[in-house]
Amino acid sequence: MMEPTLLIITGPTGVGKTDLSIDVARHFGTVILSADSRQMYREMEVGTARPSPSQLQAVPHYFIGHLSIHDYYNASRYETEVLALLHQLFQHHPLVVMTGGSMLYIDAVRKGIDDLPTVDPAIRQKLLDQYHTEGIENLRLLLQQLDPAYYQRVDLQNPKRILHALEICLMTGKPYSSLLTRQTRERDFRILTFCLNLEREALYTRINRRVDLMVESGLEEEARRLYPLRHLNALHTVGYREWFSYFDGKGTRDSTIEEIKSNTRRYARKQLTWFRKDPDVHWFDMAREADFADLLKEQLAAGGQ
Repeated sequence: MMEPTLLIITGPTGVGKTDLSIDVARHFGTVILSADSRQMYREMEVGTARPSPSQLQAVPHYFIGHLSIHDYYNASRYETEVLALLHQLFQHHPLVVMTGGSMLYIDAVRKGIDDLPTVDPAIRQKLLDQYHTEGIENLRLLLQQLDPAYYQRVDLQNPKRILHALEICLMTGKPYSSLLTRQTRERDFRILTFCLNLEREALYTRINRRVDLMVESGLEEEARRLYPLRHLNALHTVGYREWFSYFDGKGTRDSTIEEIKSNTRRYARKQLTWFRKDPDVHWFDMAREADFADLLKEQLAAGGQ
């Protein structure tokens, strides 16, 4: 009998995770947990390449469209909710598939995330108000003052990360970085992680085509509907923020689409860099997609991370 196993299929955006994960889940008669931090928001459908209704019907999915962009959510909550759900799912499915490309969310489940204090809503609101009125630059300067070590490594274009670090700094009176132990937590189930990849030119071609398909499917119209809410953290996302800039009168429609493609390719490189640092990740070239079943069978038989 198979040991309870979480099979994680990750990789850069556009590489083909969704279709392959559905094929694997159907083969094992199991379910899929999404690890895409933006597909969780019900209002963001086209721009997050959410699985189609037929794909969602083919295999039960969790963590897709269950939040509103108005909801506060983070990797710590995701870890807690996934672990609770896995406890239930493993009673009926010895293997559960997780797929997505949100690196921090995946690692929260694989390795755990540091226990940090619950943030005072008043502190969160004060920082959000400051962000909305003064912009991100003043928050960067505050983070540089309160936690210079974290300032050196955080993505300074990501307001959610900056805001979260500042929340913890102000709550505890300590640098956020000093509370990050990064100790891997033991799980009571096996974890097998595959990172899909393609030769760069082939991957970029797929990314560019996917952006074109999103535009054809109504991405501009979706972004326009969300434009009044552009200050929300969930919408500081590739595929939306470029349209918001266009609606503000910056650039042309064609240059906006090209910028989305460029930023998506850049994000794909960031995803690959993240997982290349992890020795427990098994790499798979999607040019040999037909061979995945044999490789998976081999790794399941071998066991381990």
